[in-house]
Amino acid sequence: MNGRRRVLVGAGAALTTGAAAVTAVATAFARAVVTPARHKPDDVDVLQVGPHRVVLAATADTVVPGRYGVWTDGGRGHFRVGDLLEVTDERVTRQLLAVDAGAPAPGPGRWNQYCFAGTPRHALGLAHEDVLVPSEVGDLPAWVVPAADTGTGAEPGAGGTWAVLVHGRGATREEALRALPVLHALGLTCLVAAYRNDADAPASPARRYGLGDTEWHDVEAACRWALERGARRLVLVGWSMGGAIVLQLLARSPLVREVAAVVLDGPVLDWYDVLDHQARRHRLPVALGRYGLGLLGHPLGRRLVGLDGPVDLRRMDWVRRAEELHLPLLLLHSDADDYVPPGPSARLAGARPDLVTLVRTATGGHTREWNVDPAAWEGAVRAFLTTHLSAGPASDPDRSDLDRSDPDPAAPPAGGAA
Repeated sequence: MNGRRRVLVGAGAALTTGAAAVTAVATAFARAVVTPARHKPDDVDVLQVGPHRVVLAATADTVVPGRYGVWTDGGRGHFRVGDLLEVTDERVTRQLLAVDAGAPAPGPGRWNQYCFAGTPRHALGLAHEDVLVPSEVGDLPAWVVPAADTGTGAEPGAGGTWAVLVHGRGATREEALRALPVLHALGLTCLVAAYRNDADAPASPARRYGLGDTEWHDVEAACRWALERGARRLVLVGWSMGGAIVLQLLARSPLVREVAAVVLDGPVLDWYDVLDHQARRHRLPVALGRYGLGLLGHPLGRRLVGLDGPVDLRRMDWVRRAEELHLPLLLLHSDADDYVPPGPSARLAGARPDLVTLVRTATGGHTREWNVDPAAWEGAVRAFLTTHLSAGPASDPDRSDLDRSDPDPAAPPAGGAA
């Protein structure tokens, strides 16, 4: 082999090796996005516990005002903390609000932004029923919290409005506990269901998230279950990826006709925006991250990632699809959200001021608007739903107009199985 040929062969091998390395990094990024994380390590140290206060090591989480929880003893114990009483560079003293399980003691723990833990009955004193919702992946565990008597003389739940609550990526049904008191007080029956790949729910064949592109079928199954049991109209409430799931249901399910209003907390409205931000946080070039995201929607690339089928992130860009919205939408989003930036929420509100109400807060991390100011969060939700639920039944938008630019051949026909 002459010298020139050796140089060309070596250069080709280097290019091939470089391309393979880039693809490997991009694939790893994409897999991390769609793979459920089962192990959640301890991330806080409990230093001292007294009758009415607890001392914690200072971290980015523990120094933020508001109400939170701490799991201890590997998740078997749980207590709730409130006001900041003293803060130093190394220690934080907070009010001890309640002990839900176990006996608080110094040692490792895990921060709980949901604040509450357990079932609606255990955490909030709200009667509930454990049920199973049939879906295409199997039976989904769910809580049903019957409506309260609102004092109007009507039977509880007589209005026939149910709220279906959808937690976010990697979360559990406990994420929805914070919203139950205000919804319950408004006279809504609440249905909180798991969806595919939750720790307590059936897995999809590939055991990967669809980022809303598949999970909406499970929420549709929950909505249908509610309608079959007397619901006449629905309110959809979602957190983070739960927002992406809810919006896919609105765009792709015939049950959208039964939805009266939507409440989303820290929602994912544009996955490209979110994941570009995550690439920068992890010091990964955005272009390389975008390459990984492209694999999600590619018929062959999705196999490298391990998906059941391609995931189309474009149809989950609701700033681009703003004109397709037909329902009143409340967005609650913190400017301090370091996981799902609030930019898309602001842009969507600007594009559709006729339908979208945006409530912005200055402090609190991702989906922690309630934690920082529960009264403000509940007041915004109460005012929004009181206005829009008193306006009469949900509208009945033309299904062809709703999704004309983005047909979904996999969507079930009206009245079909989820």
